[in-house]
Amino acid sequence: MIEPSKDKRRGSGNAPAKAAFDPNGPVGRKLKSFYDVIETEAVPDRLLDLLEKLDEAERKANGNP
Repeated sequence: MIEPSKDKRRGSGNAPAKAAFDPNGPVGRKLKSFYDVIETEAVPDRLLDLLEKLDEAERKANGNP
């Protein structure tokens, strides 16, 4: 077993780990760009139909017509 102090893969401290989760870092910017593209896409009709069916089933289960 490798002792944590001798494990060269880890680096020193939490700086690399914190950098990986920085929302303004390269990973955060790339994720935001993906989200921005997806956010502007239209909701597929099939998904809207399924959601409407779910709403209808919930209304019937609750006794509301």
